Amino acid sequence: MGAEPHRLHIVLFPFPAHGHMIPILDIARLFAARNVEATIITTHVNAPIFTKAVETGHKMGYPLINIKLFKFPTKEAGLPEGCENAEIVMKQPGLIPQFFEATQMLRGQLEEYLDRVRPDCLVADMFYPWATDSATKFNVPRLVFHGISCFALCANEMIQLYQPYRNVSSDDERFTIPRLPHEIKLVRSQISSELRAEKENSSRNKKKLVTDTEVRSFGVIINSFYELEPSYAEFYTKELGRKAWYIGPVSLCNRSIEKARRGKQASIDEHECLTWLDSKTPASVVYLCFGSTSVSIDPQLHEIAMALECSGKNFIWAVRDGGNGKNKEWLPLGFEQRTKGRGLIIRGWAPQVLILEHQAVGAFVTHCGWNSTIEGISAGVPMVTWPFFAEQFYNEKLVTKILRIGVSVGVKKWSRTPTVDDLISQEAIETAVREIMDGEKADEMRLRAKQLKKKAWKAVEEGGSSYTDLSALINDLRNYHAQKRVQS
Repeated sequence: MGAEPHRLHIVLFPFPAHGHMIPILDIARLFAARNVEATIITTHVNAPIFTKAVETGHKMGYPLINIKLFKFPTKEAGLPEGCENAEIVMKQPGLIPQFFEATQMLRGQLEEYLDRVRPDCLVADMFYPWATDSATKFNVPRLVFHGISCFALCANEMIQLYQPYRNVSSDDERFTIPRLPHEIKLVRSQISSELRAEKENSSRNKKKLVTDTEVRSFGVIINSFYELEPSYAEFYTKELGRKAWYIGPVSLCNRSIEKARRGKQASIDEHECLTWLDSKTPASVVYLCFGSTSVSIDPQLHEIAMALECSGKNFIWAVRDGGNGKNKEWLPLGFEQRTKGRGLIIRGWAPQVLILEHQAVGAFVTHCGWNSTIEGISAGVPMVTWPFFAEQFYNEKLVTKILRIGVSVGVKKWSRTPTVDDLISQEAIETAVREIMDGEKADEMRLRAKQLKKKAWKAVEEGGSSYTDLSALINDLRNYHAQKRVQS
């Protein structure tokens, strides 16, 4: 009998933001389930996001995942104590530069760890472009994790390469993104001001650096599945020359783990939430949530509340800004009394996967962050798209124009900090909610969404495309190290 194959050890290094850490935990679980030793690097403030989930999963029979703690250099970067997470920083946007500087200062600790441990692979977030050089220094293959769709990766690269927004004369004039398999149009104001600036700046330089290190890395892992965006998977590989593995939707690895505690402790009792949903008829509830970093000002929350009241629809609304504690000035007077029974407001973290998978939910009003988008797709729920910043405007186009399972609420401006000049009106919100919930067009979108759900679940089953791609990735890493041993 031959010797058993070497057990791979993969280290995962997420960016300290919930939208990046949550899928990394899921990816670690996927590797661990294939007898790969998985270690997640995090910091002390962010550790509970991982340790509680790992402990719960282990009690339920899931393989154990290692947690390695790094010291976050808050003081060295001029940050307040405990400021180790993007959600904290977004409440004080002026701290964003120092926060990114602090994450770059983690390089020394990472290199010391790689030198000492010599893992078989480093999965590092896109925001650590230097990780490719750090891994190469110790002959460790580096995989890039973007945490966004393949379509967004392709669209973003075409925008950077061709700068088509320079060919229009105003912010509201539409332009077409070159070379993509579909005709996708944006307006100039939906591109970040840093990216479309005339002069070179740190933001554009960082994007170029990310692209460069991506090309030089071992490859890219994508939280998507081939059947969702096949033409872009082909474009990414054949036109852009990237090596990529599609292993998602990674959230589907949590089938038997407590979904109510995914990411954080939910701000509502799981039983209370499910009891409320169980009292509603199928596809009758609108779920609204704008993620962990998007900011909504009080006047916008007021417009949303009025739209929900006037729509007459059942709703669950997760509100992170405004309404925390006793402040309810953003709510119309008497709103909660008038919507009692058909409306549920969650102030804080919502058990999103648990809600989306419930049969009572008929639509999802989302900021189009990729975790939320792929979770909505996996649940078979059509969407009202409301992007804010980052790659969210690209994801909106994927949902509305390519997959045709959503309608846009009409956001025209890329912004981390919306103002009253950017308000989406009650009428626009109500119109979008009615369009996604009622009528023949809504039925067609819901049917397409249900079909995508089936494909998503099939992809992660044994023999499915994502299951097979993960197997291929593990084999590629084994072969890499086998060749390395022969050469040495």
